[in-house]
Amino acid sequence: MKNKAYFIVILYLLFPLSGRVYGVGERTVQLSGDSLWRMADYRIGLTEVSRVRPGVVLVLSSAAANHTQGVSTGTAGVQGLDAHLSFDEGNPSSFRDSAGNYRLTASPSLVAVDRRYARSGFGAALFPGASPAGNGPANSRNPGGLGSSGPLVLEPQSSAALFASNNRFRDFSLEFWLHPFNLENGEEILQWSSTRSGQAAQRVPANSGAQFSLQRILCVSSRNRLQWSFSSFFVSPDGTNSIDLTISGASAVIPRTWSHHLIRFDSSTGLIEYLVNGRSEAIVYATTTGREGGEIYTPATGEGGRFILGGNFMGMIDEFKISNTHFSNPSIQRYPLRGGRIETRAIDLGEGNNNVIKIEASGGRTTLLNARISSEYRQNGRLLFSDESEMQFFIRASGNPYRWDTPWQAVTPGADIGSNVSGRYVQVAVDFYPSHNGESSPYLEELRIVYMPDEPPLPPANLTAVAMDGAVRLQWRNSPNLNTQGYLVYYGTSSDNYFGEGAVLGVSPIDVGMQNAIVIEGLRNGVLYYFRVAAYSHRSIGHAGSFHAGEFSREVRARPLQGLAGN
Repeated sequence: MKNKAYFIVILYLLFPLSGRVYGVGERTVQLSGDSLWRMADYRIGLTEVSRVRPGVVLVLSSAAANHTQGVSTGTAGVQGLDAHLSFDEGNPSSFRDSAGNYRLTASPSLVAVDRRYARSGFGAALFPGASPAGNGPANSRNPGGLGSSGPLVLEPQSSAALFASNNRFRDFSLEFWLHPFNLENGEEILQWSSTRSGQAAQRVPANSGAQFSLQRILCVSSRNRLQWSFSSFFVSPDGTNSIDLTISGASAVIPRTWSHHLIRFDSSTGLIEYLVNGRSEAIVYATTTGREGGEIYTPATGEGGRFILGGNFMGMIDEFKISNTHFSNPSIQRYPLRGGRIETRAIDLGEGNNNVIKIEASGGRTTLLNARISSEYRQNGRLLFSDESEMQFFIRASGNPYRWDTPWQAVTPGADIGSNVSGRYVQVAVDFYPSHNGESSPYLEELRIVYMPDEPPLPPANLTAVAMDGAVRLQWRNSPNLNTQGYLVYYGTSSDNYFGEGAVLGVSPIDVGMQNAIVIEGLRNGVLYYFRVAAYSHRSIGHAGSFHAGEFSREVRARPLQGLAGN
């Protein structure tokens, strides 16, 4: 057995990724990088990234789809979502609307940048500063003198699109993140244009008898601010009149800095509100009185409408979204304030009631600032940082990987857990919380489970057998293991075949508890019996009548005979 113990130690030293010896008898399961991610059966609001540490780490996902408040967005078919461009695809030709309502055409001059430069998720769109579109004359068939393409063109490909031809709708919100390089006067961030004609009069009648009229939403820079104008977009209830509106931001947009811009319309009041970084900048009313209380005009689209993003804008745009609701509580933090969570699958520690001593963890916090990744690293302890970003750890154990009767227990990495967590299977959960301002995320690099394996005790030594009349007296030296809870006596009528019957104490094996001497009566005289003894630590969980037993002792034999008396 001594040689076996040495072999186990050498085995764990040779395979550090699956386990290694920490103390006398202690072992560990180590999860890091890809293995940690693969073991995560449940995860929400998290992603894996590199460049923070040498290997892959788990951090909160900054994708806006994961934490937009007021309206849930991020996947096709989600209520309220009309368009969502995340720019996370890594290639402009692959940019797409995740809602599936719009077809995208990207200019060859458009560039995709990675997460170091993006505001959210894994990428953003970089615009070159001049539109490759042609400059034909402005007319009803070519609104604004635009050519057939721009840096990024969105055209409805579904009648379900909010801006589909000849549509009438009520509430809407339009938002995006903006990172201008210089923001010169006249840079065009966004344009939507359409034509209303007499042929569409059944749904959107033409104005003043004109054959065609131009509709447009335009967002341009003016004196370091964004100015929005709506031309013939808001239409009276009977469709006979429209109004033109302009709204401008009150504060300057800072170059080379991300800022969030949101236009939202409330059809119950006619209020159009412009918010920058979550703060209201300006309001106007789409009403006949220009204030609350007049007749409310609502959006109506003509034919052939399309969006052009970044017509002559130099900088980056990220997380462009359109919704058919009025955002009541937009979230502008990089990371979701509600955090994220990971739960590992059931980790098999091996047969028995293994005792988890502690978990150990290494990680830190990370912040993206001006395309530079800054990070802080820590091992064990309460992983709480100065900006309130932190991780909280939980563990539970069970004898069944499909049933968890014990609740999650909060633990501190590196601190002893005690004797409350034991079983064959364990699960670990980690809650991730961002900084108070949502700009930093904690990250998890490595997770280790340190446990004492429930190995069965060593067999008893010096087993002897003395024949008696109709019985055999057995005696042995106790197992040296402190976790021994009893002994099993095996008997039979041939070597290595211990299925004996007929003894007064029962069939083989006989549970004799902590005794180390026993007389087995009820045996047949003249028959040679064979015996072995094994020590056990406990009854096996979930298996009535079975034990967590160790190896057999050496085999002994004896033949009961009439007239014999035990010594």
